[in-house]
Amino acid sequence: MTEGTDNAGTANTAAADAKTAKAALVTGASTGIGEATVRALRSEGWTVFAVARRADRLEALAAETGAVALPADVTDDADVARLLDEVTRAGGIDTLINIAGGARGADRIAGAKTEDWEWMFQVNVLGSMKLIRAFLPMLRAGGEGTVLNLTSTAGLGAYEGGGGYNAAKFAQHALTGALRLEEAEHNVRVIEVAPGLVQTEEFALNRLGDQDAAAKVYAGVEKPLTAEDVADVVRYAVVAPHHINLDQIVIRPVAQAANYKLIRKA
Repeated sequence: MTEGTDNAGTANTAAADAKTAKAALVTGASTGIGEATVRALRSEGWTVFAVARRADRLEALAAETGAVALPADVTDDADVARLLDEVTRAGGIDTLINIAGGARGADRIAGAKTEDWEWMFQVNVLGSMKLIRAFLPMLRAGGEGTVLNLTSTAGLGAYEGGGGYNAAKFAQHALTGALRLEEAEHNVRVIEVAPGLVQTEEFALNRLGDQDAAAKVYAGVEKPLTAEDVADVVRYAVVAPHHINLDQIVIRPVAQAANYKLIRKA
C-alpha cells in the first residue's frame, strides 16, 4: 500500500467516524429509566452527558459507563445555561432525551396539595421546556437533531387519584406534539415514549412516601416493566435512521391492558 493510499484510507475512516458519532444528553440519569438509558446508549458507543441533581450517583455511573457526569437541576435557569455552555465546549449533542420527571401524591382533586402539583409541573413540563429551548439551536445546526420526551400513559388517559400527574403528563404530551409540528422544517425529529407500569427503585416510593405503599403498587403484577425495558425502547427509537420518526410509542406490561385494567395474581 502506498503512503498516499494509506492517508486516504485514514481520512475516509475519520470522516466515517465523524459522520456516525452520536452524542446525547440524558436527564434524570441518577436513577431508574434515565440511568438505564445512559447505559444503553453507552453500549452503542455514544457520547452521553448524564444529568441529574445527585452528583454522587452521577459520578458512580460515569465511572462505570464512561458517561460525562453533569450535576444540575433541570428546573433552574442558571443550571440549564451552565449545561448548555459545558456541553457546547465538550463538542455538543445531536440528541436530547428528557427523562427527568415524576409524581407526587395520589390525592383526589378535592384534596389536592398545591405544592405537589407545582413540583410535578416544574419537573415534568417546565424542565423539559427549558432544556428543549436551550438546546434547539444546537440540534437544528447539526442538521439531524432528535428530541425524545419520556411522558407516561398517565398523559393519555386520566384516572382517579392521578389528577396532578395526569395534568402534568398531558401537558408534556401536548408540548411534544407541538414541538414536532414546529421543528419538522428543521429536520429535528421529536419522539414520545409513554410507559405504563414500570417497577423502578424510586418512582412509587417518591410518589407515596412509604415503602409499604409503594410495594402495593406492584403487588401481584406478573412481570411489570423494568427501567431496562423502557431504556431499550428509547435506545431503539434514537438509534433508528434519522428519517424514521417514531412519533409516539406506548409501552405497557401485558398485565396492564389500560390504566384502569391491571391484572394481579394472588
